[in-house]
Amino acid sequence: MVKILANDGIAQEGVDLLEKEGFEVKNTRVADEQLANYINKNNIEGLLVRSATKVDKKLIEDCPDLKLIGRGGVGLDNIDVKYAESKGIKVFNTPEASSESVAELVFAHLLNGVRFLHDSNRNMPLEGDNQFKQLKKSYAGGLELRGKTLGIVGFGRIGQATAKMALALGMEVLFTDHHTKEASLTLSFFDGQSVDFALKSSDIKEVLANSDFVSLHVPAQEKYLIGKKELGLMKPGAGIINTSRGGVLDEVALVEALDTDHLAFAGLDVYESEPNPEIKILMNPKISLSPHVGGSTVEAQQRIGVELAQKVIKLLKP
Repeated sequence: MVKILANDGIAQEGVDLLEKEGFEVKNTRVADEQLANYINKNNIEGLLVRSATKVDKKLIEDCPDLKLIGRGGVGLDNIDVKYAESKGIKVFNTPEASSESVAELVFAHLLNGVRFLHDSNRNMPLEGDNQFKQLKKSYAGGLELRGKTLGIVGFGRIGQATAKMALALGMEVLFTDHHTKEASLTLSFFDGQSVDFALKSSDIKEVLANSDFVSLHVPAQEKYLIGKKELGLMKPGAGIINTSRGGVLDEVALVEALDTDHLAFAGLDVYESEPNPEIKILMNPKISLSPHVGGSTVEAQQRIGVELAQKVIKLLKP
């Protein structure tokens, strides 16, 4: 019987699918320093992870019987893919499963930002009973998203899912992407109706300069994609959302842009120094915060579990 270790957990739907096909699933969390020993001792052939487990060269070297490594999520930056593949280990992820979840989180942060909810939720418990009128006045200058322009940097599956939600809200969408020059998006509604939109890529400078809000959807980068210069190109009073990877956006430059009122707000789900975000970021009243939960919805985890299981079965079933 082929044994699979889901070290960062897997939805029950995925476990059921694997067990039905005759796999044994260990849905347990083993600490990094004990992981190689556990894999070898239990004859694990497939390792499934999310963000928490780091699959580096040493772990791969120490586990000669490992046949596949699967990641529930979009990136593969916590896995030494090249080295694993050089050892004949198959590596895969689940790029489609969490797109809608991340896109909805973008809009949670956007709506937080334009209506100051992230800040009012901090201050209402402290001052709502005796400063109600003053707070009402402080938070009265909100904006609507309808009619505004959303700039999307990176137009893969998540960028496109975000674009669809923006279009459904009545926003204009601009995008920039190295690989996608034009895209046709279909918005499907509950009653079977659908609407098609054709969009063309623009230069990143154009997107930054002409957008009311910017959302980042790119893989991990060697250096900042959005630094002081790029933030300076954005409209005064604009907002920026990062649900992609920490290190894509220069946080020092971001805080400066917020403190000088060049930008109105930011929404962050990922951080440069994750899992220990800087205190200046955590305490900034203009930043809406979440702890890297973009793909962490019940529905996305179910889809991820099923997609992981299907790929394991395809690769390891005799």
